Order: sequence, then C-alpha cells, then structure tokens
Amino acid sequence: MKNVSKPLGPSRTVSQKAYEDTLEQQIQHLSVAVEHELRHSPGGLDELTLIKKLQKSPWKLIGELEFHDPKALYPAHFLLFHVLYRLRDTLAAAGENLHISPMRIGIERQDTIGGNGLPDAVDTLRQFYLDLSQYELPEEAIAQMMESFWAGYQNPAPTRPDALAAANKLGFDGIPESFSAAKQAFRRAVMQAHPDRGGDTEAVQALNEAFAVLKAHFNRIMEKT
Repeated sequence: MKNVSKPLGPSRTVSQKAYEDTLEQQIQHLSVAVEHELRHSPGGLDELTLIKKLQKSPWKLIGELEFHDPKALYPAHFLLFHVLYRLRDTLAAAGENLHISPMRIGIERQDTIGGNGLPDAVDTLRQFYLDLSQYELPEEAIAQMMESFWAGYQNPAPTRPDALAAANKLGFDGIPESFSAAKQAFRRAVMQAHPDRGGDTEAVQALNEAFAVLKAHFNRIMEKT
C-alpha cells in the first residue's frame, strides 16, 4: 500500500481565515516539538532524523512520507524550515543561534560561533521559507525549488561540523582526506542500504545528502588550490 503523508496544513475547502488559523496552529505545535527535540539533542540533528522524531509519539505531527518523492516530502520540509527560521529569530534575542542546514540543525550559544554561523545564501532561503504562500506549489515548481535549496547550501563551503556530520553518515570518524575516499565509501554505503538488499529509501536519501555535502566541501578545497 502506498504511503500517504498526513496533511500538515488545512484543506483549501475551508474559508481563508479558517485555513490561516489552522495552519498557524499547526506551526505552533511544530515549534514546540522542534525546540524540545533540539534542546534534547545537543549535537544537533539532520533534517530526516528530526522529521522522524516528529512522526513519533508524543508528537505525531507528520504522517508517513515517501522520502524519495520531492512532491510528497515538500509539505513537511517546507513547514519544518518555516518553523526553524521563525525559531532562529526568537532564539537570537536570547543570545542563542539556531544552525540550519540539511545535515545539522542545532541550537548553539552565539559566543561559540562566528557571525550567525550561516552562509550568505541562507538569507534568501529565510525569505522563501517565511513566506507561507510558498507552502502550496505546483509539482514542477517543487522540483525546481528543491534543486535551488540544495544549490543554496552546496555553493558556499559547508561548515566543518556539517562536513564532519556528513562524513560520519558515510562511516568515517573524521572528514576523509580525499574526495575519492568519500566517493568509494558512498558507493559501498548505498549498495548496503539499497532496498533490494534489505535497506530502505530513507537511508539512501540520507546518504545522498551526506555525499552532496562532502562533494561541496571538496569542491571548495579545489577552488582554493
């Protein structure tokens, strides 16, 4: 049976005011759950792990998802990042920073990082995710948006913690010395995680994201040489 994501927002069949009120209520529930999970995960969480935690008790705020399908994943992804950017603004007033990237989402003290801990491109992403009109998009727009989302994080060099988190996903204790080593580890991990070998698409998606971060890391190193 095909998994279907439980709607994260209300249906457009209700009035616009009721739609906006219900969506805001959903966002508030997500905000409470997200902050709770992040404060109980000092090292941070990657996006997929955070989504899975929000799917489980006591929250159950997100239904089943097909993680390999951008259209099915988009509503959960969008509202999660909408909540994250709102939460980051709130935490800043208390002297805390919320690091936001696909590989690591975590609360930090501002005096432990330089600047806001985020690449310049994130400001554009912040504007996008805080615009709730972007919550419902046509399928072709979703595909293009997801590509732009990854490009926004891949063009700037990933932070060292993000690169380390990605390396850990591929089985390394530290950041590998070469892109070749990362590629070989990625291929081995994907083969082991493939559904035909008893794995699942969620694991493959997580590996793809980790490899994309390491690829961006080594691309930036090559640009500097």
